[in-house]
Amino acid sequence: MILVGRYMRREILVAVAFVLVGFLALFAFFDFINELDAVGRGGYRLQHALVFVLLGLPTHVYELMPIAALIGAIYALSQLAAHSEYTAMRAAGLGRRRALSVVARVGLGLAVLTALVGEIASPTADRMAQQLRLSAIGGSVTGQFRSGLWIKDTARDPAGTGSLMRFVNIGELMPDGELRNVHIFEFDREMQLLRLVDAASAHYNGDNGWELHEAVETSFSDVGQELGSPAVGTQRRTAETMTWLTEIKPQLLGVLLVEPDRMSGASLVSYIEHLRENAQNTHRYEIALWKKVVYPLAVVVMMALALPFAYLQVRSGGTSYKVFAGIMLGIGFHFLNGLFSHLGLLNTWPPLVSVAIPSVVAFALALGMLAWVDRTR
Repeated sequence: MILVGRYMRREILVAVAFVLVGFLALFAFFDFINELDAVGRGGYRLQHALVFVLLGLPTHVYELMPIAALIGAIYALSQLAAHSEYTAMRAAGLGRRRALSVVARVGLGLAVLTALVGEIASPTADRMAQQLRLSAIGGSVTGQFRSGLWIKDTARDPAGTGSLMRFVNIGELMPDGELRNVHIFEFDREMQLLRLVDAASAHYNGDNGWELHEAVETSFSDVGQELGSPAVGTQRRTAETMTWLTEIKPQLLGVLLVEPDRMSGASLVSYIEHLRENAQNTHRYEIALWKKVVYPLAVVVMMALALPFAYLQVRSGGTSYKVFAGIMLGIGFHFLNGLFSHLGLLNTWPPLVSVAIPSVVAFALALGMLAWVDRTR
């Protein structure tokens, strides 16, 4: 049984690798075609497009692994069944539970690989790709408003209690982390405006905070009553450089270069904590975080879904029909995964429920198919 299990694992892994390479080549070709429109803009050349496409491959590996595992496993098991090898394995004592154990081990190994790619390789490569593209074109990242990006920040005293509220407007975020057209609105606990700081640019200096360049600070203070109405006094000063101490770091701003689904788990946790501290909605990022946990496990589910195809005899359909069925199942799982993520975001469902439903449905389908082939064989 050890040799049988080793042989099955080898055949499945070779088939999965073959399918994954085919998918990567196809998606890389489409990505390159899409990038041709940007070639010639600024300093963006053909070599930049090629590097951009190559840096996008880890993300495709992460996204395509469950589908590649399903199709590859179906192909390998169908070939074993077509050549009567699987029948001989069953005659030698390979039961359904043992076969499920073999494919589950392969799935666990691929799931670990998927998790590592999604946590380490994909976010880093995707951020590098976006920085390369923006640097070559000469572009920058802006928010969804015409005025740029808006961030809520809280200044805390030594005891950790929020003492001041800041609303920060960033006109542009450059690929190298530089901020341009920075406006900081500082309020007290009663939401009265205390200070306004405008700066042409800002650079991060580590623990020393941000260094604002060409800064103009306007302070507001209550000077009593004038003609029966509160009077406000203003004081204005300019400085070539000014220090801005804040909890906002380049890592938090870096989420603008990477979609939530492509961020690392550590970055998601950090950003969710920042949003919670500032009483902002975290649902979208919580769904992305739970996807990081659940999505690699979908590889194991896909392996279980492929196993029933080994019990179908050649007269039940050739390998091509089984592979086609696997492709349809994979596409269906991919659409369900995206559908329930959006439904969960719109209906504020619990994040774990939103991302787990497609995998639960696929696993239930796998168990049902295994029970069906067990009754009909």
